[in-house]
Amino acid sequence: MFSAFTCMADKGEQLYVDNCAICHGHQGQGGVGIPLGLEAFLAQTPDEYIRRTIRVGRPGRIMPSFYRLSNQDIDAIITHIRSWRDIRAPAWNASPIKADAVKGKVLFDAHCVSCHGKDARGGKGTGLMFSRPRDLPISPPSLNNQGFLNSVSDVMLKTIITHGRQQTPMPAASQFGLSEGDVNNLVSYIRSFQKTMMTGEQIIEEPAVIMYTSAYSFDKTLENIKRAVDNNKFKLIDFSTEDKGTAANNTTEAKVYFCNYDLINDALAIDPRIGMFLPCQITVVNYNGVVQAMSINPKRLSQLFNNDELDEACQVMHDTYSKILKEATQ
Repeated sequence: MFSAFTCMADKGEQLYVDNCAICHGHQGQGGVGIPLGLEAFLAQTPDEYIRRTIRVGRPGRIMPSFYRLSNQDIDAIITHIRSWRDIRAPAWNASPIKADAVKGKVLFDAHCVSCHGKDARGGKGTGLMFSRPRDLPISPPSLNNQGFLNSVSDVMLKTIITHGRQQTPMPAASQFGLSEGDVNNLVSYIRSFQKTMMTGEQIIEEPAVIMYTSAYSFDKTLENIKRAVDNNKFKLIDFSTEDKGTAANNTTEAKVYFCNYDLINDALAIDPRIGMFLPCQITVVNYNGVVQAMSINPKRLSQLFNNDELDEACQVMHDTYSKILKEATQ
């Protein structure tokens, strides 16, 4: 007979594999994402913190928002994570710690800024493995991150600062001679960065594709797109045409690939994941005489990446795609 806990753990394992393992490792050993299986992490982290983190993600970092997952799905994932080690989750305590944020800034600049960065914005990248060398084996998290600040409690912050985190570069406060009052001041300083976040339900979801129906023939539309690409200061890389027709329909498809190296470099500097939808591509389809031209919608991908800095670049790319498509089809 299977218990409800066993069923939830099995469901959580599959959800974890589908949504989390690629970054955090199948047993929480870490990778692009932080190692969730560390004893210190599991011992210091309430389930509510994990629950909120899954829900809101980390804007500007690798961790996306899984706001589409149900509460039951998230609880199942947490149950699976907890199954790795026999460690009881600490209780959630939302009691605020009121102290002196001004004094906390002085302490932060003296003891924390070398790892967590100016204004607590953290090191670049996350997790354990990187495409280029790092000074530390685990990139220090951005404490000035709205996803983090809207997930962590003051009590949890105090616990981590006080005791440090074993198997990571995070030291205990005692190594710097910090008192409990000093730790409270640090917590107040970190908390001072918090702002209200938009929830997934408040986000207006963008369509996945930008699409225009052309007033021209397939060949003319294709030529118009090549011309519009050049007019908008992009370099044409390649194009291909394929006949996908059957006895029931007449379908021809062409793909146009192009890029602007300055735009690509700027976007990659903001978030390397933008490389997943590069180079730029427009697809032209002739289906039974109806010609349509379409591209991905960068604004939709920006929402998935959960990176506020990327929003502006994706808005520019959205407008560029729309301009090229409109020039070519109308």
